[in-house]
Amino acid sequence: MSLTPGLYDLPVTRGVARALAALAAELSQVEDVDAHELPLVLARHLQRRLVHAFAAVPSDERATAAVDLANRLLADVHARLPRAGHDPDDDVVAPARKLLAVAAPAITPRHPERPGIALASSDLLVNGRHELSVGPELRRELASADRVDLLCSFLKWSGVRLLEEALRELLARRPGGLRVLTTAYMAATERRALDALVALGADVHVSYDTARTRLHAKAWLIHRDSGFSTAFVGSSNLSAAAMLDGLEWNVRLSQVDNGAILDKFAATFEQYWADSEFRPYDPDHFDEAVSRQIRVRTDPLLRLDVEPRPHQQEILDDLAAERARGHHRNLVVAATGTGKTIVAALDYRRLRAELPRARLLFVAHREEILTQSLGMFQVVLRDGAFGDLLVGGERSDRWEHVFASIQSLHADRLATLPADHFDVIIVDEFHHAAARTYEALLHHFAPRVLLGLTATPERADGRSVLDWFDGRTASELRLWKALDQGLLSPFHYFGVGGAPDISSDRLWVRGRYDLAQLGNVYTADHVFALRVAQEVERKVGDVHRMKALGFCVDIAHAEFMAGQFSERGIPARAVSARTPRAERRDALAALRDGTVNALFSVDLFNEGVDLPDVDTVLFLRPTESAVVFMQQLGRGLRRSRDKSCLTVLDFIGDAHRRFRFDARFRAILGGTRRSIQRQVEQGFPSLPSGCHIALDRQATKSVLDNLRHALGLGRRGLVDDLRQLVEDRGDVDLASFLAESGTDLEDLYGSSGGWCWTRLRREAGVSPPMAEDELSAAWTVQVERGFARLLHLDDPWRLAGLRTLLAADAPPEANADDALQRALFVLLGYMRRPLTALGQALDHLWAHEALRDELLQLLALLEDRARRLTFPLAPGPLAAPLHVHATYSLDEVMALVDERNTKGGVQRIQTGVYHLRQARTDLFFVTLEKSEQHYSPTTLYNDYPLSARRFHWESQSSCHAETSTGRRYTTLTRGADDQALLFVRQRRHDERGETMPYTLLGRCFYESHTGARPMQIVWSLEHPMPAAFYQEIKLAAG
Repeated sequence: MSLTPGLYDLPVTRGVARALAALAAELSQVEDVDAHELPLVLARHLQRRLVHAFAAVPSDERATAAVDLANRLLADVHARLPRAGHDPDDDVVAPARKLLAVAAPAITPRHPERPGIALASSDLLVNGRHELSVGPELRRELASADRVDLLCSFLKWSGVRLLEEALRELLARRPGGLRVLTTAYMAATERRALDALVALGADVHVSYDTARTRLHAKAWLIHRDSGFSTAFVGSSNLSAAAMLDGLEWNVRLSQVDNGAILDKFAATFEQYWADSEFRPYDPDHFDEAVSRQIRVRTDPLLRLDVEPRPHQQEILDDLAAERARGHHRNLVVAATGTGKTIVAALDYRRLRAELPRARLLFVAHREEILTQSLGMFQVVLRDGAFGDLLVGGERSDRWEHVFASIQSLHADRLATLPADHFDVIIVDEFHHAAARTYEALLHHFAPRVLLGLTATPERADGRSVLDWFDGRTASELRLWKALDQGLLSPFHYFGVGGAPDISSDRLWVRGRYDLAQLGNVYTADHVFALRVAQEVERKVGDVHRMKALGFCVDIAHAEFMAGQFSERGIPARAVSARTPRAERRDALAALRDGTVNALFSVDLFNEGVDLPDVDTVLFLRPTESAVVFMQQLGRGLRRSRDKSCLTVLDFIGDAHRRFRFDARFRAILGGTRRSIQRQVEQGFPSLPSGCHIALDRQATKSVLDNLRHALGLGRRGLVDDLRQLVEDRGDVDLASFLAESGTDLEDLYGSSGGWCWTRLRREAGVSPPMAEDELSAAWTVQVERGFARLLHLDDPWRLAGLRTLLAADAPPEANADDALQRALFVLLGYMRRPLTALGQALDHLWAHEALRDELLQLLALLEDRARRLTFPLAPGPLAAPLHVHATYSLDEVMALVDERNTKGGVQRIQTGVYHLRQARTDLFFVTLEKSEQHYSPTTLYNDYPLSARRFHWESQSSCHAETSTGRRYTTLTRGADDQALLFVRQRRHDERGETMPYTLLGRCFYESHTGARPMQIVWSLEHPMPAAFYQEIKLAAG
């Protein structure tokens, strides 16, 4: 056979292998098939071959001969693989026939009308003249449905009318058998359609958000208990035109040949249904949502129950966790427009239940912010009389709940109040706190709780606000999360190559670019300035409607670019900190009203300027600080009515080898240097909803060269960084090295071969080499390799316990019954040794002070970055110091539950289930993404969360309700003597290649199940998942 150049997804058969052998090795790309994908790959291959084989049987013999061949094949599989569970009842009866229907017992049995498309087939419906139309075909499908889920952005009465009788019959035989998700967006859904569906008995949930919609899908899922479910996914809303004669395309899918897609549909629908954005249909609420009338009365709002959106719940969870750890001065960082004031109000509502007085001071620098904030607190607290304004001519006599401008809190007024007068102080836009007036306020008061809110923690003057919060950020809403939830404008990011070459060592001084020399390079390059203007004209639809900010190296560069743009007929100005305040205001006004289309500046617009209409951002210089880069990008991410997306043009040239290109992409996407390299190589396949990143060839080469160089440095780069830092500052500890070098814990401990801080110091010549014999050296290597296994520790019991244990002057007496010692034993890599070696491990650790000191430093850093609130597992049949919502390795769990093997070591397991018989506890270890190599639609939907409190789980393949295991699972209900614990992780390995730990979701209780071999079980969780974890692992976007 010959292989045509192109892409394939084909198992390597003998014929393919011969063809590959005839090609040069570099011309083909081959990979091993992932173990979880292999069954499907082989089945597809056999299906193609078997279709040809069965077709080769003469047609007059097929009814018997082909059936006999099929049965013999099944028997052979069973003989070779007895564990495959072949059932003789699966043999096809000759001559071949098909079962079409089974009717319920009745005086006159009735078989429903069959769809026009076979239940086991899929098809594309285009409303063609001689084709099936989606409307009539849906009517036929509904006749045999047991349940129906409809996801549709717009519903019209004309469409409901077409299906009204079919829906009435469905709901008459299956009450509650129709669930509908829709929106009030753009007032396109008609109330008459919703009223009619509800009158028929449908359960309707609506997204009442009229400012935006994230639901554009049009899809039906027709559930059939017989196992022959079908689905329609396409372009048709529920309207007469879309159902009958519109130019609509809809794919009809069958459970038989597209089972994974229907499973994904069902799982995603369940998550949408549980999402707080979709609320039960209420006619009055719907009318209000679509009326587009401005409500000015407060009273109706006071009747609303304000609940946090997912990203806000994550912030509230973080604040609760910080306070549980003793941190009562907390900073929240989130982009403008993400509802920080609502978070503050909800947080205060929670604090009022904990603090006896809860006297409140809310501080901002503008009257309109204070007025809006007071109104929001009144709504959240459902108290229209709550709070007093202290701004302008307003005065507060009670000083109980005060919303004050910073200008009103002058020194004379502060002097009349004791330091502890307010229990809670909230400061909005905390980046102003370095100003003298704010510092006077913060120095005067000593509240029990301080909460700072800001979008920009790094000020343009370089002063940090983190000193007020022990150097910590309590919660930060990451950009990709805000984008994925539709809180910010999506962006289209274009990396344009050909910027000036700035790779020379003379431009790089003391770890950063020399701005004076850099400015000379850019202002001297008129060709590049012309290229910038041309690219803007090419990428932006109409430059004379554009509102752009360009970030430059220095004032001369900003003035140079403004001049270049103006000469090309694009009105532009340059502004800087030296520009008089009145001129800056005029420039901003000109940008807003469109008389100027571009403003070029240095760092003037990094923070504190609200410019929601900005629709274009130009990066005309390299930015070392990821924070500054994000602040500049954030100037254009505010949503506004006439902005569909933000256009970003980043002009990229060859950079200095020490410049971190990965920093900006990690700020946008998260991940590691290596994962960013893969994203660049693959064209950024995993982006937040609505976003796009494209680098041209020249930019791609510059970025990849830089990333590969950084990755190629590996250990050598870390060694060089440490040597340089020690030369500049003297000896440093682990925390200082990480902060000064911009290195993550994962970067340091993720290198292969047991890389760690102690070893790094030896390699850099900062610490002397260890003098030890061969046996001791082997133990040292074991410990050094174990450091990477500690990075997931996040609960106070292990972190504080291990720090106390390791801080002792002498090693503790070895005690295999001590859970903490067993945990440390396996964390440091002694899983294969018996617990009798515990004493040797502890003695070795205390004999090597540097290793023990590193462990203490590492544990302190882990304690500092731990954000999730964990709590002890409730007392039950299992006595183990496990914490709900903490993360654990598999070996660590087995050590903590004290399960041992026959050799006296910790029991090691490979399967996802384990039954602790004596403790009457089932342990379920779930990996959501089964395939290691790439996205796998067929294995992604076996195990998944249905909501924050419900989890869909697939049992072992041999399990059914009549087996002893299956029966035990169905008895694991609330109040039962036995229990089950659910541990979940996203995938097997993280981006470093390290084994990922599991998060303990706590006890789970049997709710229901379907199917057999395997059973599909729905578990109900005792505690809801942490909001951030649920958002990370759920299938649905947003």
